[in-house]
Amino acid sequence: MLYFSRGSPTDRLTAGELRSGLARALDRLGPRKRVLVIPPDFTRFHSQAGRLTRMAYDYFGPALADVLPALGTHTAMTPEQIAQMFEGVPAELFRVHNWRTGIVKLGDVPAGFVREVSGGAADFTWPAQVASLVANGGHDLILSIGQVVPHEVVGMANYNKNIFVGTGGQEGINKSHFVGAAYGMERMMGRADTPVRRILNYAGEHFAKHLPIVYVHTVVGRDADGSLQVRGLYVGDDAEVFDLAAALSLQVNFEMLEAPLPKVVVHLDPAEFKSTWLGNKAIYRTRMAMADGGELIILAPGLKEFGEDAEIDRLIRKYGYRGTPATLAAVKANAELQNNLSAAAHLIHGSSEGRFAITYCPGHLSQSQIEGVGFRYADLPAMTRRYDPSKLTDGWNTLPDGERIFYISNPALGLWAYRGRFSPSART
Repeated sequence: MLYFSRGSPTDRLTAGELRSGLARALDRLGPRKRVLVIPPDFTRFHSQAGRLTRMAYDYFGPALADVLPALGTHTAMTPEQIAQMFEGVPAELFRVHNWRTGIVKLGDVPAGFVREVSGGAADFTWPAQVASLVANGGHDLILSIGQVVPHEVVGMANYNKNIFVGTGGQEGINKSHFVGAAYGMERMMGRADTPVRRILNYAGEHFAKHLPIVYVHTVVGRDADGSLQVRGLYVGDDAEVFDLAAALSLQVNFEMLEAPLPKVVVHLDPAEFKSTWLGNKAIYRTRMAMADGGELIILAPGLKEFGEDAEIDRLIRKYGYRGTPATLAAVKANAELQNNLSAAAHLIHGSSEGRFAITYCPGHLSQSQIEGVGFRYADLPAMTRRYDPSKLTDGWNTLPDGERIFYISNPALGLWAYRGRFSPSART
């Protein structure tokens, strides 16, 4: 059922309108005694989920018992991040999701279904795992809050991904990432109907109908001056809420280009992007726009590690971003990758497959470390002087010496593609 729906490519929803829209939806649900809120973590700061969590806290008061950020494999939020993103929500309400422990399996998606929807790219059962707090917390409402935006693993982020991946377990996260990588991320990004989404939908329909989950979806875009605006708010408990938000996100967050881009410069906010695990969004979201033989330059002042998780960091350093054939061969030959398929998927996602150059300009990693995983290296201060984020605007820029570049200030907010490389309705 859809409890609230408002959005368009030109909407600018104010904080007051978000509050009233959420309240109208919650009024329709009726009184609740024990509420769990599942927002994203700090890597989705601009989603407005922090503000909406505060509004939910104001609405429910003592009935809001737990806040469980959907970390997936990310590191736990710091107290400072919680205070900044969820201002006014008591710190004692926050719980930490551990994807390796405290997990409950609700059921298995059959291997035959996985094989069918992935076109044979994967052939294994997929476990529908959620945090024990989600399965056994005794809540009479689970409020899943987040932004719908193009995503490299599932096509469009959020809806039941926030549950089965954001609060999921090691095997489920690993396998979902691998399905997407093996099927091909460029066949999925920006699409609501993908193999991974179908697997998650199967799990939701067959194993999670008893959970009192209501989804709160935002769509966030930029005005011409670069300011962030909330374009849509959708609240509901079935696929309609996701479909509406995904349709709007495709209009708001997707920039279709008439020609491939020969040189792209992406800036990674140091407060958000400290690892290539997250920072490679600069690659994921631009790869369909990049010209063959082009160069992607990533200004990454906060970059200090490769993986958010220590073991994944080790695997990235060991195997590197070497492309699909090399990664699949490494998976076949090494049990440690077979047991950590999300890392293998990430290595595939982070490679240009030799089609264009990727130059990282890190704040805290050395040249040997960057080149050791297969990227090019450039000096951050020197590149920042040439491509100064304070002087560039999103889109095309012409430098004083005549060089033309395409600049992106935050890759997490959109998807860019050359028209000849993308069909929104295609699944194969």
